[in-house]
Amino acid sequence: MLSLQLRKRFPGFSLNVQWEAGDEVVALFGPSGAGKTLTLHCLAGLVPPDSGRIVVNGTVFFDREAGINLPTRYRRLGYVFQGYALFPHLTVAGNVGFGLRDLPRRERRRRAGETIERLGLSGLEGRYPRELSGGQQQRVALGRALAVDPDLLLLDEPLSALDAPLRRQLREELAAIIREWGKAAVLVTHDLIEAYQLADRIVVYEAGRVVQAAPKSELLWQPASERVARLMGIRNILQGVVLKATPELVSIRWRGQILEAVNSPSRAYLAPPETPIAFFVRPEYVRLIRKDRSGPDPIHHMNLMEGTIVGEVDQGTTWTLFFRLDVLGEPSQGSHDLEIELPKLVYEILDVQRDRRWSLSIHRGSIQILPST
Repeated sequence: MLSLQLRKRFPGFSLNVQWEAGDEVVALFGPSGAGKTLTLHCLAGLVPPDSGRIVVNGTVFFDREAGINLPTRYRRLGYVFQGYALFPHLTVAGNVGFGLRDLPRRERRRRAGETIERLGLSGLEGRYPRELSGGQQQRVALGRALAVDPDLLLLDEPLSALDAPLRRQLREELAAIIREWGKAAVLVTHDLIEAYQLADRIVVYEAGRVVQAAPKSELLWQPASERVARLMGIRNILQGVVLKATPELVSIRWRGQILEAVNSPSRAYLAPPETPIAFFVRPEYVRLIRKDRSGPDPIHHMNLMEGTIVGEVDQGTTWTLFFRLDVLGEPSQGSHDLEIELPKLVYEILDVQRDRRWSLSIHRGSIQILPST
């Protein structure tokens, strides 16, 4: 169990955050300069907060009022730095055993050996970091952090310096290792895919503040505000006006269209008519209606619209289409009204490259209403 509340001021920047986590992997997510790594440094005892309290598994690491500031070496933490920060003059065995220096030599060698074997590094004990692949370096850095049997593992953007294919491969390895060892961890990242693959809970940072903390599944579908949705890179964030709101459905006027959205049972949106409303539709949930069939099926096709594809981007395995409605006025997103994401195979089957005029539908359950702020 981790409970953290801290403040730290620097010229031009102030960190003021509070959040809690259980025995899980937590990702601190947000743009560069939001205070994520600074939080990690305060957790590790590398930077003393100006005020606040940090408690890990019942042990008070820091409490300004009580005058407690536990030295780093007593905090039982494992730390994986950006770029791994392996000691170039030490071998794999030397790096993994670095945090065990206070143990008798025989015990140190035993613990390091067990960690090396468990991480699949057997046979590499005598190699130096420059002689290792990126994946092997990652496992050595993890081994150094895990060999001390920490109560909490801290990872500061461990994959940020890698190219995309290697980052994807090592992200999968890192996820497997963290879960196999069963350690609670705090991960710093500005990569949402990394946060979702590695973490159970995500804490969203902006400008030294926490703007939302939630299980990752909740965060994906229920961002706390339009600002959080934009920080997460959610697309098709739109502005409309409430026509009618009941506990079951919300009717929205947007760009001359009347849209129906399912009201959330967990946080029902009830507002009087003509109230401005923000909502979003994930691009993969916007459906083009096939022209080789008899017509829209009222059971599966709702919130029908017509328009033109005015642009597209080839994403490799998918296509992003930019769709403009057949209505007067400025499009809601500059040159277009909606982004649509299609698998490459569907794009080819529908011959979208040639045919630019389409009808589309959006299921009422795919329209996510954002809380007013």
